[in-house]
Amino acid sequence: MSKIISHRHAVILMMCAASLWSIAGVFTRHLEVVRGVEVTFWRSFFAAVFVAVAMFRQYGRGVVARLKMSGKLGFISGCMWAMMYSCFMIAITMTTVANTSIMESLAPLFTAFLAWLVLREKIPVRTWWAIVAAVAGMAWMFVGSLSEIDHRGMLGMLIGLGVPLASSVNMITMKKGGHTVDLIPAVFMGGSISALVMLPMVFPFQASLHDILILAILGFFQLGFPCMLMVRASASLSAPEIALLSLLEVLLAPIWAWLGAGEVPAQATMVGGAVVLVSLVCNEIFAEEA
Repeated sequence: MSKIISHRHAVILMMCAASLWSIAGVFTRHLEVVRGVEVTFWRSFFAAVFVAVAMFRQYGRGVVARLKMSGKLGFISGCMWAMMYSCFMIAITMTTVANTSIMESLAPLFTAFLAWLVLREKIPVRTWWAIVAAVAGMAWMFVGSLSEIDHRGMLGMLIGLGVPLASSVNMITMKKGGHTVDLIPAVFMGGSISALVMLPMVFPFQASLHDILILAILGFFQLGFPCMLMVRASASLSAPEIALLSLLEVLLAPIWAWLGAGEVPAQATMVGGAVVLVSLVCNEIFAEEA
């Protein structure tokens, strides 16, 4: 069961999680040999290892019982994590960091719709305005990079669409059962499922020691740890709010790719990102005042 924390604390945790998620692109660009499904395998494997160690430290011999207690909701959440892990890494190896991030930005729209449909959650007007502004900002970013997309890039973006779809279902699952079921084990299941699905397709392994080190960093600190932070924060935030705060990843990812890998973002990317940032800040300011 997720511990209830203050709204402000939850916002900080989500900002930390999104900031850590955003480093995936720049680290991936420094891989030497490994590509595609093997990248997904190693990152998911190391994420599962990280969460497993964290669970053993917290639960001791009760880890297996915790996994069983997560039940149907935990399995659904785990499958959604696995889909997100797999689709994101495959997409980012087929198209640019910015284009992959653009697809992720659809998550708040999908999440708001599902929250209204499944949870009957009343979405504040300020949140709807923030979602509209965020989607508009991302659309501006997309138009700015449209001419750079080839057939491979378009396929990568279509695969990347699986991330916001799975993310929205996962957020609704966490809101539906997170107060009664501990969903940290679902993060472990997500990494395990993703790694097992990719395993038959990665032989023979090609990753160098340099690549494995980078993927271990991604698995531990870009995936396992921030996903655990998100689960903890979810108890104190609405589903659309979680999705909106996750967009901080979208804003930071092209910046890290620019600074660390030379992927210069288009002017439209910067303008659209500014619109998204303003919408996030305004939504949280009005939330604190409400």
